[in-house]
Amino acid sequence: MMDITNGVPEFVAVVEAKGFRAAGRQLGVSGTALSKALRQLEQRLGVTLLLRTTRSVRLTEAGMTFYAAARQALDALRTAAEAVGELADAPRGTVRLNISAGAEGFLRGPVLADFLRAFPDVQLDIIVDEDAGDIVAAGYDAGIRLGEVIEQDMIAVPASGPQRLVVVGSPAYFARHPRPEHPRDLAGHACINWRPGPDAPPYRWEFTEPGGEDFSVAVPSRVVANDFPLMMRLVTAGLGLTMGMRDGTQPYVDRGEVVPVLEAFCPPFPGYYLYYPQRRQASPALRALLDYLLRLRAGSSIPPRY
Repeated sequence: MMDITNGVPEFVAVVEAKGFRAAGRQLGVSGTALSKALRQLEQRLGVTLLLRTTRSVRLTEAGMTFYAAARQALDALRTAAEAVGELADAPRGTVRLNISAGAEGFLRGPVLADFLRAFPDVQLDIIVDEDAGDIVAAGYDAGIRLGEVIEQDMIAVPASGPQRLVVVGSPAYFARHPRPEHPRDLAGHACINWRPGPDAPPYRWEFTEPGGEDFSVAVPSRVVANDFPLMMRLVTAGLGLTMGMRDGTQPYVDRGEVVPVLEAFCPPFPGYYLYYPQRRQASPALRALLDYLLRLRAGSSIPPRY
């Protein structure tokens, strides 16, 4: 019997990653190895599945038909594996997570390390990505983001405590410039701003008046970037102010590299949620992560959104 299973997961990965290089990074193999596996699969099937160029890959008609069937078959195998995993004494398997860069800030602490020590048979596959997109279509089990950007048809469980945005600058910067007393004073300062992607506008800094009214400010941006460590290197070098999550800026504050300002205008707000689709039952491994986060959040006033 012809073996057509070899190369199928690789084919699906290339299609969904839209290229050999990106798929290779996800699978931990070289693009050359992926290309070889796909050629061998096409030879066994006797059809061309992908049209390759130097910049992209495109499905042929046969490839579209085979991809739909292969994706369905892989999903069925995964469901079967998860069902078998439920029979094990301890949760096991891989949880694929798509998280925002801000969420990575609080996860890099003891949260994930303690979870992995508690569940040695669970593996985490984490992609940090500002564009959430359709996590189901992309093959993720769950995502972690601020509640305000999560679709209403998702089940969402608190994954962090309350969060807070802070404005920070270096002592060297404030030696040359007066500290802003109100967000409107930012018009006279150099700012290191953030944008989620090349087609997105720079972030409007969000504040709340002490009386409770929310407002935002379009700050003058000397630099705009989508990498927080890069932004903080510029801030600690004394080139301007930036706004970021307290979890991300606190290590710099603790080391005396930056100082916070405008704190009266930056109250806490509900933090990050782990979310997954209502129509998909959580696997034992994902359920273990959900229960773990809920135990960490015991006593919080932020309720799960079921």
